Amino acid sequence: MAEASNPRSAGPPGAPAGHPPGLPSWLVPRPRLTERLARGALGPLTVVVGPVGAGKTALALDWVHTGRLPGPVAWVACDGRVEDPAVFWGRLTAALRQAGVAVSDADPAGPAQLLVAGLAADLDRHGGPVVLVLDDFQPAPGSPLAEGVSCLLRHTAPDVLRLVVLARRDPPLHLHRERLTSGLAELRTADLAFDDQEAAALLAQHGIELPRQAVSTLRRRTDGWAAGLRLAAMSMERQSDPAGFVAQFAGDDEAIASYLIEEVLDVQPPGMRRLLLRTSVLERMNAELAAELAGEEAGAHFGALVRENSFLQPVGQGWYRCHQMFADVLRMCLRHEAPGLVGPLHDRAAAWLGAHGLLADAVRHLLAAGEHDRAARLIVHRLAIGQVLGLGPARLPAEPTPRSAVEPSAESPEGLLLAAAAAHARGEEQAVVRDLAAAEGLLDESPAEEERDRIARCRLAHAVIRMERLRLRAPEEARAAAADAERAAAQLPPGATAERPEIAALTLALRGGGELRAGGLKAAETSLTKALKAAVAAGSPALRRDSLIELALVEALRGRFRAAEELVSHAAQPPLPSGPAGGPARASLHLVRAWLALAHGVPPAARRELARAEAVLAARPDPFLSDVGALVGEVARMAVRGGEAGPGGGPAAGRRLPGAVLQTAQAVSAALLARRPQGAEGGGAGGVQAGTAAGEPRPEAEQPPFAERLSPREQDVLDRLAQMMTTEEIAEELCLSVNTVKTHLKSVYRKLAVSRRSAAVRRARSLNLL
Repeated sequence: MAEASNPRSAGPPGAPAGHPPGLPSWLVPRPRLTERLARGALGPLTVVVGPVGAGKTALALDWVHTGRLPGPVAWVACDGRVEDPAVFWGRLTAALRQAGVAVSDADPAGPAQLLVAGLAADLDRHGGPVVLVLDDFQPAPGSPLAEGVSCLLRHTAPDVLRLVVLARRDPPLHLHRERLTSGLAELRTADLAFDDQEAAALLAQHGIELPRQAVSTLRRRTDGWAAGLRLAAMSMERQSDPAGFVAQFAGDDEAIASYLIEEVLDVQPPGMRRLLLRTSVLERMNAELAAELAGEEAGAHFGALVRENSFLQPVGQGWYRCHQMFADVLRMCLRHEAPGLVGPLHDRAAAWLGAHGLLADAVRHLLAAGEHDRAARLIVHRLAIGQVLGLGPARLPAEPTPRSAVEPSAESPEGLLLAAAAAHARGEEQAVVRDLAAAEGLLDESPAEEERDRIARCRLAHAVIRMERLRLRAPEEARAAAADAERAAAQLPPGATAERPEIAALTLALRGGGELRAGGLKAAETSLTKALKAAVAAGSPALRRDSLIELALVEALRGRFRAAEELVSHAAQPPLPSGPAGGPARASLHLVRAWLALAHGVPPAARRELARAEAVLAARPDPFLSDVGALVGEVARMAVRGGEAGPGGGPAAGRRLPGAVLQTAQAVSAALLARRPQGAEGGGAGGVQAGTAAGEPRPEAEQPPFAERLSPREQDVLDRLAQMMTTEEIAEELCLSVNTVKTHLKSVYRKLAVSRRSAAVRRARSLNLL
């Protein structure tokens, strides 16, 4: 089947030798590529390399007939690998004459060196640019024909000969030399792939209209391969439900398979064919892995395979990916010809990939081989359960087939843990609870000393699943799971979790949240800062965002609104996902924004943010955040009252509002944190340790006993101090001088054994004086 042909339409009659063929009626215009050809033809060499059926010839015809040409065109249709040099040079000479070049008489069967030298001289005498298109030019590397064309290119003035080569593999024309001199333009398989718009135009030629999504699906499944799209369109002409056909379409379609087997697979030598079939189980391959699966003898063909088969596309660092349609056909042939080899090939691939640190690929092959428990053991042993849960940028596979085909073994805690992680990803919470409980039962029955490391890794995986599952819905239980994770990690060799920053990010974020809720701002800041660094290292946007928001809340509680605003700005990049209210971090975000709105003197915006926080907390209660919201709401009401009482009806008061809010917020925070259980060592919320912040009052048990009773006037001053009033406001309300109020405050501080306002309020509350 010719590459540019269409079984439905033969196209216009062939042109005389040397002239390009006529423009086919079925050709799909591709201006984005013809423009690249036009730019490439301004230089000496342009190569268009792609597999059979990629549309190379059609693209060149589109450009020749409709594009911008620097000069006349000489078109030579070659015979691929079976090219006879004498025939080739005769065709090339005739084509140049048809293009208007005065070519000297020479015997095409004579010495190639003399012929090439004469053609180069003739072209130089012509003077103007001449475009020479070699269609299906595939001489063997180092052959006289290849060297002759290279010599012609090298010895002809670059502003005269504009050589365009269409081939299934890199033509042996010293391309590296041309790249170094910037004399080479290239279009390759990825460039030739149809986009959605071009695919839709091709389908329309067959009278087929599909929704955009179906067109995009078909284009992805064919990798934009022109022949695949054309064959699919021809099959859809006989279908009553074209969209349904697309949903089932793959490389094992009869038309696709027949075409590729006939045009590509069956023309390969035995060693190359064995290599192609045995490596078809791989999504990507390199030379060493290919030899591992196909054997050293077949693996020796890998270099030739890469050079000669443009269905293999480089993906970097010596790795290659097979074109999707061709890979599907190869896998189908392997299943038909050697079904017993499929499982062992997956197994060998998994062993090699696992040994070389390519965990995701190894797991994928174990699952494809039906080795669910082995895959689970590998994931748990490598502490990678967080990647199954999606805590990083790449998610590990958990199920290649429907769940019924990969039921976890009742004897394997790892299998149950992987099943629980997969169920969480699917949102099947009952299955998560069931599998976690079953795994815990098996772990409790495994006291053997030699299993200690394995059990610790399983318990860590168990805790990670619980942390991720509960952190949005039950933070207290999630913090208890974080404590379990820390205990399990402590039983592993030092540095065992160093390559799994997602575990550290999750554990530290939960620990920091517990320390914050226990009143330890300094300890919370330390843990959350570490969580933020780990989340960035893990590539986890969700954990990064949550850590930033919680840190912003810490700063807001301290009254450091500028720092809080900067953290919130970072947390919003990228923007938070829309949709229903999430967990505590979203409620914290709204509360911080409410505080910031007050600091900027915009109480209405603060009330809106408080309403949003209340909506989140109604779905996911958090007593600590509810207390924060209540107190921020009180600050908002006080700010509004202060604005109404200001001189001139409010503008002046509005300018004073941020400073007043700062003082009020600090007092509110002091009052709030004084009511929290302090994070003494071993205490903390939810079982996670939380330390007392440096410079903050000691826990109640460490405070000295109350020695002296406050005087009535000192009690009055203390009451107003707890209402977050300034010294001047207290003096005005009690009709005292400012100095007298300061004297009473010093006495209150002495009697309560504190040195600051916030500490005095905490101490007074602990002694029930307020």
